[in-house]
Amino acid sequence: MNYRPERLLIEKPVAENRLVQRILAALQDVPVDWVDRLKDDPTSRNGKVLEIVKFQGRFIKPCPGTRFYTCCGYQILNLGVQCFLGCTYCILQAYFPNPNLRLFGNLEDMWQQLEEHLQSSPRRVHRIGTGEFTDSLLLDPLTRMTEDLVPFFAAQPNAVLELKTKTTQVDLLESLDHRGHTIVAWSLNPSSLIASEEAATATLEERLEAARRCQEWGYRLAFHFDPLLVYPDWQNGYSEVVDQLSSAVDPGDIAWISLGTLRFMPSLKPIIRQNHPRSTILEEEFIPGLDGKMRYFRDLRVEMYGYLSRMLRNWHKDLCIYLCMESNDIWRESLGFDPAECGGLSDILDGQALP
Repeated sequence: MNYRPERLLIEKPVAENRLVQRILAALQDVPVDWVDRLKDDPTSRNGKVLEIVKFQGRFIKPCPGTRFYTCCGYQILNLGVQCFLGCTYCILQAYFPNPNLRLFGNLEDMWQQLEEHLQSSPRRVHRIGTGEFTDSLLLDPLTRMTEDLVPFFAAQPNAVLELKTKTTQVDLLESLDHRGHTIVAWSLNPSSLIASEEAATATLEERLEAARRCQEWGYRLAFHFDPLLVYPDWQNGYSEVVDQLSSAVDPGDIAWISLGTLRFMPSLKPIIRQNHPRSTILEEEFIPGLDGKMRYFRDLRVEMYGYLSRMLRNWHKDLCIYLCMESNDIWRESLGFDPAECGGLSDILDGQALP
């Protein structure tokens, strides 16, 4: 997956920044337009234009959970927005009208905010990820951000970095001194769903091979069955994923595995129908959740979580499995316990985070 944009749009205030210079050196023959301030361009073709801007907001924020469901205390480090992998269910289609990939060029502000956050926050453990508004490794061969982030987190006594991806862009990780403070994570789905709903991503086999390589380099792993998607043969499909996972990696190096069924804002439904008319993910019945997002019926969610957790625990009984954005009663019915019984979900994951 060698990404090469057709054009660069760069704001002049970040012209001398390190990220900009790195990208200009790598893409010397790509046309560049310099502007004072970029405006959104909803007519652009997804992925064909790479924008680099001066970000005006906070680089690090808490994950946008809700008081209605159990939240894990995750923190997001935003380095850019948008993605060209084209997953049919992707919430970014509704969040960002501009389809262009956009990187934040003022990384000196990011480093300052990150250091201040780690020094001033009272949290015992910081679990920080870069994969909220883009794929963590999508542009890594171009930006080489892991060469900066991984050593930085290696030096932090109370912080870990999670890189979430659906790609195989892990080559730069091999030679980095991570000291166990970077977790590399993949979203997983059956091969048939990857082909139909995640068509521009790496195949299941490619993702698991990349995970195996990272494990060989000493990285701990994480996997996210999120979104779990209902289709006629979902039990056998997800059973095959667990079988392939168990053949690819050592479960002892897995930090955590999350489970979360498809959920989306009502405004996303017409966008999916327009952008992905051949997708079948909207054919199931949905109801509004307490957070206003559309979800599968409760009994179906409990069935899927229970089925997956049993399959995973049959492979390795000590896996740390958690639910993403579900209520305590769903936890009890599907996993057999309430995270509050163990000090809360945040404490559970904090205990898994550090090597």
